[in-house]
Amino acid sequence: MANAKIIEAKQQEVDVIASKLRESTTTVVADYRGLNVAQVTLLRKQLREAGVDFQVLKNSLVSRAAANVELTELDAILAGPTAVAFSKDIIAPAKIISDFAKKNDALKVKGGIVEGRFVDAAQIKALADLPSREGLLSMLLSVLQAPMRNVALAVKAVAEKNEASA
Repeated sequence: MANAKIIEAKQQEVDVIASKLRESTTTVVADYRGLNVAQVTLLRKQLREAGVDFQVLKNSLVSRAAANVELTELDAILAGPTAVAFSKDIIAPAKIISDFAKKNDALKVKGGIVEGRFVDAAQIKALADLPSREGLLSMLLSVLQAPMRNVALAVKAVAEKNEASA
């Protein structure tokens, strides 16, 4: 029979994982089998710089935590070695892990949770292909500036035409 201290420690781990699942906007689950220590260290560094919490977790603990927060769909992808990235940024973990997986065939995205909904690997890849927040803001600014720029060019052209005819 299991020791009460061990059971309590595992329950605390489950509670921590459940809390992270609840608080994260995006959670990406990946299979890291085949990556060497240097590659995993590089991936962890990239994710940490983006403010993403990346951990290798036991499937049974993640499964119990997912059940606690009513995300039982996650059980379908919890097989084999599992690394989980938790983030409040919606795009960063998907983008970093997908880009890393393109360069390192051993890393496989299994799926994840985005804003409380289960998504498969293809949807994580689609999310990764979106521009970053800064890129989206830049596009929006460009769209907003276009009418003003066109008005300014039209006024300038009229002014030049009037100068030439005078």
